[in-house]
Amino acid sequence: MSAVSLDAVTVRIGSRTLLDALTLEVAEREHLLVVGPSGSGKTTLLRTIAGLASPNAGAVSLFGTKASDGARVLVPAERRRIGFLFQNGALWPHMSAARQIEFVLEHAGVSARERARRASELLEWVELRGFEQRLPATLSGGEAQRVALARALAVEPKLLLLDEPLGPLDCELRSALLAKLGELQQRLGLTVVHVTHAPDEARAIATRTLRLRAGRIEDER
Repeated sequence: MSAVSLDAVTVRIGSRTLLDALTLEVAEREHLLVVGPSGSGKTTLLRTIAGLASPNAGAVSLFGTKASDGARVLVPAERRRIGFLFQNGALWPHMSAARQIEFVLEHAGVSARERARRASELLEWVELRGFEQRLPATLSGGEAQRVALARALAVEPKLLLLDEPLGPLDCELRSALLAKLGELQQRLGLTVVHVTHAPDEARAIATRTLRLRAGRIEDER
């Protein structure tokens, strides 16, 4: 069974086509790299999988369940249990590291005691034990991205979407976060769709690379 299946998905904004009848299968536990020039549809692909963008045509299925059929949403974004890690982390500036995670769990109906336990566990997974009360402004770029990764894993997703998560980091920090991503993918059995402008850095943990251009698959290897 595929983790992600896109069947002739088209996404348009006005007269602009962002994805053009795109068909794609991503296997369970695969780490798919998606590369391509700016405007090729990489981020739109992630947003469409996550349910943050609606197709004009085509169908999206996740783990054998149809999530959208054309513009008709069958599984809303909040019920897809997808982890999404953005380029800049997108941490809420007024929330501590632990609260970033607890907030997501609170909206999932998790009890206060379990939220606190889970937040501490996730921060330990990303090697930030003791950072529970730190605010984003006091974190380095690498620390902030690891908090964002812990938050993305809070809903215990089977699918993790990465939108240029290494972009703001220096070479050493990128290598460290990539290693952590690879370790967590194996530990949790995650399927990963990973948008990047630096595929050479991530190929060590990837299973396949896909190149997009103008919303279409140009190359695959």
